[in-house]
Amino acid sequence: MAFIQQFEQHNRWRQLRTQDLTRLGQWLDAHDLLDEGSRARLANLQAQLASDRVMVAFVAEFSRGKSELINAIFFAGYGRRIMPASAGRTTMCPTELGYEADLPPCLRLLPIETRMQAQSLLEWRSAPEQWQRIDLDVNQPEQLAQAIERVAQTVRVPLEQARALGFWHEDNPKDNPVPGPDGLVEVPRWRHALINMAHPLLKQGLVIVDTPGLNAIGTEPELTVGLLPQAHAVVFILAADAGVSKSDLTIWREHLAPVAERSEARLVVLNKIDVLWDELSTPEAIEAQIERQRQHSAEVLGLQGQQVFAVSAQKGLLAKVRQDAQLLQQSRLPELERALADDVLGQRRRLLQSGLEQAVHHLRTEVERQLQVRAHEIEEQVQELQSLRGKNATVIRQMRARIELEQTEFDQSAARIQALRSVHLKTLRRLFALLGSNQIKAEVAELAEALKQPGVKLGVKKIYTTTFASLRQNLAETQGLADEVHEMLTGMFRNLNAEYGFTLQAPQRLDLSRYWQAIDEIENTHVQYLGVTNLLRLTQAGFCERLAKAVLSRLRKLYEEASTEVELWSKTAAARLDGQLRERRRNFARRIEAVHRIQEAAGSLDERIDELQARQAEVDAERTRWEQLCTEVCRPEAAEDTVAPGPTGAARLLRPEPALSPASA
Repeated sequence: MAFIQQFEQHNRWRQLRTQDLTRLGQWLDAHDLLDEGSRARLANLQAQLASDRVMVAFVAEFSRGKSELINAIFFAGYGRRIMPASAGRTTMCPTELGYEADLPPCLRLLPIETRMQAQSLLEWRSAPEQWQRIDLDVNQPEQLAQAIERVAQTVRVPLEQARALGFWHEDNPKDNPVPGPDGLVEVPRWRHALINMAHPLLKQGLVIVDTPGLNAIGTEPELTVGLLPQAHAVVFILAADAGVSKSDLTIWREHLAPVAERSEARLVVLNKIDVLWDELSTPEAIEAQIERQRQHSAEVLGLQGQQVFAVSAQKGLLAKVRQDAQLLQQSRLPELERALADDVLGQRRRLLQSGLEQAVHHLRTEVERQLQVRAHEIEEQVQELQSLRGKNATVIRQMRARIELEQTEFDQSAARIQALRSVHLKTLRRLFALLGSNQIKAEVAELAEALKQPGVKLGVKKIYTTTFASLRQNLAETQGLADEVHEMLTGMFRNLNAEYGFTLQAPQRLDLSRYWQAIDEIENTHVQYLGVTNLLRLTQAGFCERLAKAVLSRLRKLYEEASTEVELWSKTAAARLDGQLRERRRNFARRIEAVHRIQEAAGSLDERIDELQARQAEVDAERTRWEQLCTEVCRPEAAEDTVAPGPTGAARLLRPEPALSPASA
C-alpha cells in the first residue's frame, strides 16, 4: 500500500503547489507586478508541476516474473492479472502504461516490421495510423487482460528477416531462436506497445515501462538511449533460485549500470522466493538461504545489500486479491513498495521542491526590489511636496518646470537604451543559433554518415568521441556568449543606475554546466554499442540508423531545454529594465499631476501628502503579504499536503476508476 498512498500524497503536493503559484500570479497581476519575465517563470514552474511524470522501468530477462510484479504492485485492485504473466515468454515487446486525457482507453501496437525502416520510435509516435489500436474497457478486467495479452504475440519469419530485424546474430548463436522444421524462426510480432488507461495512478502521472528480455533490449537503441535514462526508478528483477545468471549480468553491465548510476532509485528484486519455501526445511534455514542469495546478488552487481529485495510477486498478488494480510507479509512485497515509494517519490519531491524554491527565490528578490523602488519614489514625492509648504506660485511653477525637464532628459535616453538593447539582442541571436536544431544536425552529421557506411565500422568509435568533444566545445562557446551577455547587462544596468537613479540588478550568471554533464551521460550511455563486441550488429543498416536517430533525438531535447532556459533568463533581464522604465514614466506623471493639482488649489497640498503616505502604508502591507505568499509556496510538506492512510486513500486507489466504454468514448 505504501507506494500507492505516497503517490497520491505526491500528486496532492503537486496540486497544492500549483494552486499556490496560481494565487501568487494573480496577486502579482492585481498589484501590477507581473512583468513578462515573472509571468514566464511562473508559467514554466506550473507547467513543470502539471506535466511531471514519475517513470518506473521494470527490466529483466525472460521468465523472471517481471509482469507479475507489476500486477502485484499496481493492479491488484482488479482482482486478477492484467499484464500477461504465464509461464515462458510473456512481454515480447517494450510496453508503456500511462494516461493521455485526449485518448480513450486503448492499446496501441507498432508492428515489428517498422524496424526495417529508418524512422525512430519518437517519429512513429507521431504516426498513429501506423499503429494497430484496440479499444479497452477498463471496467471489464477480463476484456482488459485479454486485450493486453497481445503484447505477448509472436510471428514466424524467415532467417534472413529475423537477422534484418535484429533477432539473429551469427556471433552469438546460443541466444538465437531455434528454427522450426520449416526453417522459420519466432520473433515478437510487435515492436512497441502503448497502453492508455484511466487508472488512478496513471492519471496522476505514473508511467510504467515493462521491457522484454536481452534480445529486444539490445536491438532497440531507443530503449537504452531514450526511455531507460528518463526513468526515475529502474527495477531489475532476478530469479531467487538462480541468482544472477550470465544473461542477467549482461543486461546489467551493458544496459542498466550506466542508467542506474543516474536514476533516482535503483532497486534489484530477487523474485520467486516462494520456490524456496521448502516444507522439509526450517523457517530459519529458508531465511538463511534467501539472505545468502540476496547478499551474493548484491556483491555480483556491485550494490549494497539493502538495494536487493527478496519477494514473491505471485504470492503478493494472491494475498492482495484474497486480502490475506499474513501471506502479504510473507511475500515481503510491502518492503519493496516502501522502498520504491521512499526512494523514487521522496527524491522526486526533493528535486521538485528544490527547483521551486530556487525559482521563487529569484522571483521574490525581483518583486521585493520593485516594491522597494515604489516605496522610495513615494518617499521622494512626499519630501518634494512637503518642501512646497508656504511657497509661492513662482516656486511651484519652477518645480513643475524642473520635473518636466527631467522627464524630457529621461525620454531622450530611450534612444541610447534601444541601441544597447540592439547589441544585446544580436548577441542573443548568436547564442540561440548555437543551440538550434541546425547546429545539432551539423555536429552529429559526421557520426550519422559514418554509421550509414556499409560493412564493418572500425573507426566509428573515434568519430563518435570526436563528435561529443565538438558538442562540449559548442556548449563552451554558448557559455562564453552567455557570459558576454551577462557582462553587457551588468555594465548597462550600472550606467543606468548611476545616470538615472535606477535600482536595476543584473540577473545571475547563466550556468550551463548541467548540460555538459548531460552530454557526458548521453555519451557514456551507449558507448558500448560502438565497441568490438558489437561490430557485427553495427553492420546492420537498420540498427545503425535507429542508433543515430536515438542519439540525435535525445540531444535535440537537451538543447531545447537549454534554449528554453536561456530564453527565460533573457526575458527576466529585459523585464527588469522594462519594469523600471514603466515605473519611472508613471512616477513622472504622478509628480506632474500632484504639482498641477497644487497649482489649481493650494489646499490640496496636505491632501496629496496624505494620499501618498496612505499609499506608502499600502506598499508596506504589500511587501508583508508578498513575503507570506512566497513562504507558503516554498513551505516544507505540511499536514494538508498529505493523505491519511486508510480506505479513503489506498483502498480507493487500488480499485480501477470507472471510465467511458470505447463506444461511448
